[in-house]
Amino acid sequence: MAASSDQYSIAFATFRNMNLGMARNFENRGITPEMFFSLPLPELCRLSGVSIKVLRDNDRKKALADAGEELNFMESHNIKAVLWNSPEYPERLARCEDAPAVLFIAGNTRLSFSHVVSIVGTRRCSAYGADMCRQLVADLHNSIDDILIVSGLAYGVDIAAHRAALDAGVPTGAILAHGLRTLYPAEHRLDARNIIRSGGFLATEYTSSSPIHRGQFLARNRIVAGLADAVIVVESDIKGGAMATARIANAYSREVFALPGRVTDRYSRGTNELIFRNEASIIRDAADIINCCGWTPKPAEGTQQTLSFELSDEQLQIVNAIRQHPDYTVNQLSVSLSIPISHLSALLFEMEMDNIIVAIPGGRYTLINPDI
Repeated sequence: MAASSDQYSIAFATFRNMNLGMARNFENRGITPEMFFSLPLPELCRLSGVSIKVLRDNDRKKALADAGEELNFMESHNIKAVLWNSPEYPERLARCEDAPAVLFIAGNTRLSFSHVVSIVGTRRCSAYGADMCRQLVADLHNSIDDILIVSGLAYGVDIAAHRAALDAGVPTGAILAHGLRTLYPAEHRLDARNIIRSGGFLATEYTSSSPIHRGQFLARNRIVAGLADAVIVVESDIKGGAMATARIANAYSREVFALPGRVTDRYSRGTNELIFRNEASIIRDAADIINCCGWTPKPAEGTQQTLSFELSDEQLQIVNAIRQHPDYTVNQLSVSLSIPISHLSALLFEMEMDNIIVAIPGGRYTLINPDI
């Protein structure tokens, strides 16, 4: 029986070493998943520019057969595949060339939220770390609309973050380092069910038949980082998966935060080091994330975010410049507006005191109320 369109797509997306960048390369050269498996090998190599060693006939046949089995598993377990070219593929992850070409999802296939925070850390989470997870997630929920908390369902900080989200009524997504036929660690099976029941998801790039090996736990960190606007490292030693996730997040130009701890605590050595090397911003509360990311907080209940006075012409110029160029530093604002630094600094200070703008890392400013 001929393979279905879905079978071709799954086989293509899970083919050995395939990722988002490679899938787009084939697509840009006019090679569809069906063509990938049906073209004679010499012609496929010529059109794609990929070596015969990579696109061997036996590998293509096996991938197609495995995809048929995977589709049967997906149908019987209500698993969905979000492919690289699907509108459901998460927009932030789509900007990462090394992202997977497919995500297998159990639960909600909505992966793109207005605000996404990944929380990672050691498997030996302290009471301090767990308490901070609860506080940060609860405060973010109270301050920001449409937020998703992402982690890896592992022991320690990961599961503390998921449980904090469940307690706060916030959707949470777990990125797994294995296929959806099993769950590791098994002790978190109830948490996984609660995540799905609460509108969250379990996601993985691995098929149900993929054997588990150690490298997959490191590979999944790029998904944890790529899905997010901001990554928070709660506790970590100098080496570990959370530190790798922070490095990847920095490479993806995500905001990275680290929770400071006592210099004598082993699992604060990594977070303190990130802050010391300026590879992470210090995080004290949810407001640090909101301000640094330039997010607009919810208005307090029963209040309106309106100005009780009118902006001067100079203040209006500054507001428009910040709105159009949120990456501008004070020096760049000075040049753009032809306002001397000394006078501009005084104006900016005045506007901060009037809750019009707020300073964020990098010598930049963001509007407290973007609708003014």
